[in-house]
Amino acid sequence: MQRYLFPAITALGLTIAASHASANTVLRASHQFPGGQGDIRDEMVQLMARTVAEADVGLTIEVYPGQSLFRAREQWGALSRGRLDITSLPLDYASGRHPEFSATLMPGLVRNQEHAQRLNDSDYMTMIKEVILEGGARVLADAWLSGGFASSEQCITSPDTVAGQNIRAAGPAFEEMLEAAGASIASMPSSEIYTAMQTGVLDAANTSSMSFISFRLYEQVECLTEPGDFALWFMYEPILISEQVWQRLNEEQQAALLEAGKAAEAFFAEEAAAIDEEMATIYRENGVEVVRMSEEEYNAWLDIARETSYQNFADKVPNGQAIIDAALAVE
Repeated sequence: MQRYLFPAITALGLTIAASHASANTVLRASHQFPGGQGDIRDEMVQLMARTVAEADVGLTIEVYPGQSLFRAREQWGALSRGRLDITSLPLDYASGRHPEFSATLMPGLVRNQEHAQRLNDSDYMTMIKEVILEGGARVLADAWLSGGFASSEQCITSPDTVAGQNIRAAGPAFEEMLEAAGASIASMPSSEIYTAMQTGVLDAANTSSMSFISFRLYEQVECLTEPGDFALWFMYEPILISEQVWQRLNEEQQAALLEAGKAAEAFFAEEAAAIDEEMATIYRENGVEVVRMSEEEYNAWLDIARETSYQNFADKVPNGQAIIDAALAVE
């Protein structure tokens, strides 16, 4: 009797242990943005964590904001190799590895949030997501953040206003355009702008409206150029999961993550339009001049972008012209 009972007990114990391990799958989510301070990107990830917990599929998401787990520029590499599970990432940060991603921060390519939503369902985004998947990740939630310029020297409106300023541009496409207009370029993640302006490394920066708020850049600048009706700056900042990690999850867990991604995306869509207005209000309250580009100034920038950013992308990036054409085809 004991001879048969021991293997049965052992098998039962292994089954319980396996079930217990499955019930405690923990995914680590890392991003560079401040936690608990109203940054919508952190809130999207936190919402996903709560939604997944409520699904009760043996999955927990632990959120590490403010670069507490990985530095901003390290996140894509860690994600693609399976060392990081989930991230909220400005995708252009990984354009050094995948130059196609520069198309997600191309001057004037996205006009407004409604246009961004249409792009999400286009051939353009299908191409981008194919590169993401080939690179070792997949998208759980789409997010496009609008943005603008800020300077401690003078308001940035027409191209001639950046001449001689040391400016942070978020990616290669903007760097090429701004350099052609006479600016000096410094590359860094948005989380480092404040210190760079404080120490005089930067005179100006362009980044998302949410980063202008979260990183309190109003303490370092004299003039803000808000997106307005002619938003030159839009950046794709999705929530991504490592493909290696995704393939290890069961179907219930994958379904829960997809539902959580939909919830996060819907939350972002409701909040996005209000971010630009909130930014302008905060900056005015802190004594910063707030201006907008005119249509003429916007078009002057686009003329430079087409000759620099757009042309270089088409010439140097595999399938570059097809990606731009697919984006421009979306009205």
